[in-house]
Amino acid sequence: MQGRPARRNRAGRPSAGLPGEERSPGRPWGLRGRSVAGQVFLLQVVVAVILIVAAVVGLTLQARNDAEQDAQARSRAVAETLAHSPGIAAALRSDDPTARLQPHVAAAHQGTGVDFIVVMARDGTRYADTDPRLIGERADDVERATRGEPFTDIYEGDPSDAARAVVPVTGDGGSVLGLVAAGVRLETVGESLRGQLPVIMASAGVALLLAVGSAALVSRRLRRQTRGIGPSEMTRMYEHHDAVLHAVREGVLITGGDGRLVLANDEARRLLELPADCDGRRITDLGLNPATVELLCSDRPVTDQVHLAGDRLVSVNTRHTAPYGGPRGNVATLRDTTELRVLAGTAEAARERLHILHEAGVRVGTSLDVVRTAEELADVAVPRFADFVTVDLLGAVARGEEPPGSPTEMRRAALRGVRPDHPFRPVDSRVPLDAPGTPAATALAGGRAVLEADLTTVDRGPAQDPESAGAVRAYGVRSLVAVPLRARGVPLGVAHFWRAEGSDPFDGEDLTFAEELTARAAVAIDNARRFTREHTMAETLQRSLLPHALPGQSALDIAYRYLPAQARVGGDWFDVIPLPGARVALVVGDVVGHGLHAAATMGRLRTAVQNFSTLDVPPDELLAHLDELVSRLDQEDPEDLSGEAVTGATCLYAVYDPVSGHCGVSSAGHLAPMLIHPDGTVETPAVPVAPPLGLGGLPFESAELRLPAGSTLVLYTDGLVERRERDIDTGVELLRDTLAGTWRRSPEEICEAVFEAMLPEHRSDDVALLVARTRLLDRSDVADWDVPRDPAAVGTVRNACSRQLSAWGLDDIAFTTELMLSELLTNAIRHGSDPIHVRLLRERALICEVSDGSSTSPHLRRAATTDEGGRGLFLVAQLAQRWGTRYTTTGKVVWTEQSLTAPPVGDAPLLDLPFD
Repeated sequence: MQGRPARRNRAGRPSAGLPGEERSPGRPWGLRGRSVAGQVFLLQVVVAVILIVAAVVGLTLQARNDAEQDAQARSRAVAETLAHSPGIAAALRSDDPTARLQPHVAAAHQGTGVDFIVVMARDGTRYADTDPRLIGERADDVERATRGEPFTDIYEGDPSDAARAVVPVTGDGGSVLGLVAAGVRLETVGESLRGQLPVIMASAGVALLLAVGSAALVSRRLRRQTRGIGPSEMTRMYEHHDAVLHAVREGVLITGGDGRLVLANDEARRLLELPADCDGRRITDLGLNPATVELLCSDRPVTDQVHLAGDRLVSVNTRHTAPYGGPRGNVATLRDTTELRVLAGTAEAARERLHILHEAGVRVGTSLDVVRTAEELADVAVPRFADFVTVDLLGAVARGEEPPGSPTEMRRAALRGVRPDHPFRPVDSRVPLDAPGTPAATALAGGRAVLEADLTTVDRGPAQDPESAGAVRAYGVRSLVAVPLRARGVPLGVAHFWRAEGSDPFDGEDLTFAEELTARAAVAIDNARRFTREHTMAETLQRSLLPHALPGQSALDIAYRYLPAQARVGGDWFDVIPLPGARVALVVGDVVGHGLHAAATMGRLRTAVQNFSTLDVPPDELLAHLDELVSRLDQEDPEDLSGEAVTGATCLYAVYDPVSGHCGVSSAGHLAPMLIHPDGTVETPAVPVAPPLGLGGLPFESAELRLPAGSTLVLYTDGLVERRERDIDTGVELLRDTLAGTWRRSPEEICEAVFEAMLPEHRSDDVALLVARTRLLDRSDVADWDVPRDPAAVGTVRNACSRQLSAWGLDDIAFTTELMLSELLTNAIRHGSDPIHVRLLRERALICEVSDGSSTSPHLRRAATTDEGGRGLFLVAQLAQRWGTRYTTTGKVVWTEQSLTAPPVGDAPLLDLPFD
């Protein structure tokens, strides 16, 4: 039989004898020469001995541990009982604790199961002990119980090692009067353990006998099953197996359980290009494909799994050998399927591209930020589709604006690559578009992707960066796809995909895939652009509707902070409104919702509050007017038309009077303010809270606060204290704690401290903060008189007023003031009722107030030339900067304001008055 391969043994080597004569090189010396049944018997006995020894050791340790824990538990129970027994505290306080405690200790020791009981002073000195010789000595390591903490431990030291418990004896006030210790000596624990050892050893002996018996039964069964096959029969079986194994045109590979190659036929050697000395070597040392090595070394069965072997594609099937009677290992069959390589590569590429598109749908567009969306597109494409990706956007797109018709430049929004060094322009750099014929310009103009498969053959510079073309080529970039970013037919920018040396150049299929990938990203970028535009418009509108500067006033020292939400601006607002009589109104409000509608509604409500404040009504009445307005707005602009309703807006309105120090506060669903007293204490005043604006149904109420000079009123919106992961009450407490340490600081510093401690990293709501420190008008700047209802009293009050103005150094406006005061006082005497009162305030302006008990308001009219009266209020309106009427609970107040630097009466426009 010429040409027949040499006979090989089971390891694939030429056979030198019968298979039964070979020895396994990896078999221990102690098992060589023994039958399989004998080896199994010996190994089972060894394993059983090891397991039984381990079990005995474990049980012994566990028994000792249980005994120690039981001793500690008994000691703790005895010590706790004695420490809390009646009379123990009194005995420790007595003049001779030993005499009173020693009999109790001796009696308690009987029947408790512990070896010793000790009563000690706080420093560890023994007052009583089961061993009287130790009385007076100090115990060690009892400091924890001295601090009021009972404990148990394993104590090692004099007079003996023991499991002990130490419990403090406490007095009525919780103070530690002494210590009680109880314990069991470790010798006692060991004696109990020695009593269990015979049982454990007897159990181990029984287990060993059972293990040996079971091993003998298994060995006998195995010896019986291997009888009956002689050498000739085994030789014939091996020859037939050898002939079939090496004649088939399918590779066969058998690996052992230790990862070594046991057998490989000729076809397997050819397909895998195995070395001649591969038999017995580890699979990992044969130079195979890593995926093939991983499969052959694993225990998982596979069917027709294709692997690369050199320039061939090999289909691999693996199965375990153990179920078929062989030793532990795997058998693999191999078939040459090189003709399927092109089809498999195409399918793999298509599967990878589908996976990338799926991932792009999940990862691109997670935020409504234009730049972040461009970065997400680059992250998805690198490195699985391209080595480098640059995304350039038109400048108007990044700002949320509509892109221009003829763009001339772009800005780099994203740059990603497989290596940190690159030859491309950095992020946020200017990218010109004035070079005609470049891929970027061509892609934008034509609206289609441009492919440059080999940049080394192109004369002009790649992309829109001709000045760095040489650096790009020198770096090793060889292929480019430039894809325009378009959404709704509008160009947004260009995405460039680059492949460097070592990667396959782009082809037509890559061009189609790049267009599909970029089209998905362009929609997300356009959504982010439109959101940025809306957000910018809403923020601009909101800031234009908020105060740009605080009005001039002297009643309060005010600081404020305002931050819009990062995602969508809301409807938070604040305001500071000067009122007649040197008073100041503080307003904070919040409109539910976000966006343009909330900002516009906020502006309407702020304007309404300013208008209502001119009526000079109490806070609760002003909120009632505002609530009626919001209800009317909801009816005129229902939710089905505007998308959002005004209902849900909250408002806090406070009026502070620097003359009296009174502050009236009313709330419509808003958080109550914080009040920092001059001594540093912080409280939340009890302000009656009504439902939010627009709900109606309940009347509004006001709280009257008395604020000493130097008090600080803190008004805020819920965006400062409320977060998704934190309860609003927790935020309010955190704000109170923050304000507690700021009472010596200025309002500006308080704002900074609050924002530093309270602002979240990502704001989902607007934050408005208003801090106002109170001042009181000096009593020397206030003058008032009670006026009887007698026309003769007008002259007396006018003279007193003249003297007061002279004392204030306001002689220049004395005549004008006397003239207006005479008119107002005469009207009050003629048309009003008691009580009549006059008050002068010197603040930023001179304020003159005439109050009476009538609620009838005077009205300004223009008198005819034939009328004898009717010119008084007209004269007041001409001479005063401002004048008006406000109502009180007892009547009304007619007031005027004059500048402290007003021109003399001779320069005033009196010639315009309708005098005959």
